[in-house]
Amino acid sequence: MQIGLLGKANVGKSTFFSAATETPVQIGNFPFTTVQPNVGIAYVNTTCACKHFKIEHRNPLCVYGMRFIPVKLIDVAGLVPGAHEGKGLGNQFLDDARQAEVLIHIVDISGSTDIQGQPVNIGTHDPREDIKFVEDEFDFWFKQILEREWPKLLKEIEKKSTKLVSGITDRFSGLGVKDYQVHEVLQNLDLLTKKPTEWNDSVLTKFAQMLRKKTKPMLIAANKADLCKDLDITNELHKDRDIVNCSAETELLLKKAAKANLIDYIPGNEKFVINKNVDISTPQKEALNLVESVLSKLNSTGIQTALNSAIFRVLKLIVVFPVEDETRLSNKDGKVLPDAKLLSENATAKNLAETIHQDIAKGFLYAVDVKTKQRIGADHQLKNGDVIKIVSSLSTG
Repeated sequence: MQIGLLGKANVGKSTFFSAATETPVQIGNFPFTTVQPNVGIAYVNTTCACKHFKIEHRNPLCVYGMRFIPVKLIDVAGLVPGAHEGKGLGNQFLDDARQAEVLIHIVDISGSTDIQGQPVNIGTHDPREDIKFVEDEFDFWFKQILEREWPKLLKEIEKKSTKLVSGITDRFSGLGVKDYQVHEVLQNLDLLTKKPTEWNDSVLTKFAQMLRKKTKPMLIAANKADLCKDLDITNELHKDRDIVNCSAETELLLKKAAKANLIDYIPGNEKFVINKNVDISTPQKEALNLVESVLSKLNSTGIQTALNSAIFRVLKLIVVFPVEDETRLSNKDGKVLPDAKLLSENATAKNLAETIHQDIAKGFLYAVDVKTKQRIGADHQLKNGDVIKIVSSLSTG
């Protein structure tokens, strides 16, 4: 699972990336490392299944019953107008962005950076311009791919060597576009029965826009919201977009303080606790007082909320806990609730098996819903929070 971070210069994108990938001591020392300089591991969180069973277990990714699930975070190369034409770091930007299943657009909601990313007085730039600029670049990119291949695609359809859905899907395969997504967009625009030769520029534009929204959904992280006089603008944007108020600088400070054992802080919480028997300097105390005022205004730093929203609200994924021993809730090594899988909302027991190992899926016999103790079949649709044992005729050795 990969999340892409977008944003112009000076909006706090690098700070957001650092804050999201800076791991507090409670879930540290986990075997994930940075793959590339612009790629790191962040965590989404949800209620651990241990709460349902009212048990305690030792797992570095379960903190006070809150389960943290790793996701890959890509700090997408800087975006400038004309990126779809290769301007600036345009080609690198598109290569980074194509890997992500969902995008978080970091916007300086306080209006303190202009369209070029230069610092200006708070409130003197309209952040809605930044949102439109990024959406337009992606729409241009999708339309450009379609226009480039359109004459060739029309010939293939005329010769009946391909069909409209599969032909379009092939053109966008590098972006991870699936045929069912193309079909849904065509259906929503009433284009399934319209001859492709009758599509005009307006139709191509609308199709590209809807396909982009379907396959590269975007959440707005309204960064520097603590600097805003009020939050009216985010309330307005929330009417037709997914948006989360946040303060990346505040989250990074809290993560570093937690790592230094100065405070007890769980990402996403509205409060933190200063640890006992810890000497805190006057500057540190003043900094934490400022943090408290930000949390009071925004209810949280918003970083964890943004990550969670991208995965659970935008992509609508669910979390399922696979186990090998349904009595002990463990794997074969005795580790209790050892894993948590992110799956699509329509995922089946067989889909879960596929994420564990292809051999397990190949030899799938049945599964057991550990909470209900019922045997379920391959096509059984899973629910968020399910604990599942897979029974297979094949083992992974």
